[in-house]
Amino acid sequence: MTENFLPRLHRFAAARFSPEGEYGLYLTAGVAMLLVAMAVFAQMAGAVVAGAPITQLDVEVANWLHAHARTDNLLRQVLLVVTHVHSTPGILILALCVGIWLYRKSHRYWIVALVASVPGGQILNVLLKHTFERARPHFAEPLLELSTYSFPSGHAMGATVLYGFIACYAARHARSLAGRVLPFVLALAMVATVAFSRMYLGVHYLSDVLAAFAEGCGWLAICITGAATLNRRKRARERRASAAVEQQDI
Repeated sequence: MTENFLPRLHRFAAARFSPEGEYGLYLTAGVAMLLVAMAVFAQMAGAVVAGAPITQLDVEVANWLHAHARTDNLLRQVLLVVTHVHSTPGILILALCVGIWLYRKSHRYWIVALVASVPGGQILNVLLKHTFERARPHFAEPLLELSTYSFPSGHAMGATVLYGFIACYAARHARSLAGRVLPFVLALAMVATVAFSRMYLGVHYLSDVLAAFAEGCGWLAICITGAATLNRRKRARERRASAAVEQQDI
């Protein structure tokens, strides 16, 4: 029995790490990213719920940023623009522009992944906010006042999904190593800017944006991996059908 099991295990592992096939390396990488993101998010959520030391760090960082935000008018105005552009309507408008580009390129499965990841991610974030019901930072003289919940950050999650999606698309079609790495560097910079704007303006804690980043990475992994798997399965079916027709003609 062991003699039969080991070859099957080897074939299974080889298939999971092969760049070819319906359930190869793409699916393996997507599942791995999902599991890591879920673990990080669960750790952050557990710490927030339990009042772990990171919540004290949250308050200290929030107070320090709020004090500086009240004295630096130029940076505050710039970050206000950043945060408004990446509101829910702003993210959806940016995603629509990306969707139009993909439609013109006839990239059907990328559009499926985009629709699932960005609007779907916004819905997921609302559900999580109402699950944890964490109050936003409170200040005597707030720069912004919002009545919604704080954990996790919707702006940071939306930016992670949108710019992460664009980075994946650009890297997939790049022809060099630099072209595959640079999109992710730029995406990370954009996400960090959006996350910082939310903390600087006093509407989110540090743990809110960190958890949102993990949430966004996990959700994006599901959406892109799912769309890619559907696309690869379709191609595999087409190849099998073509091979069957050729076999009949022989």
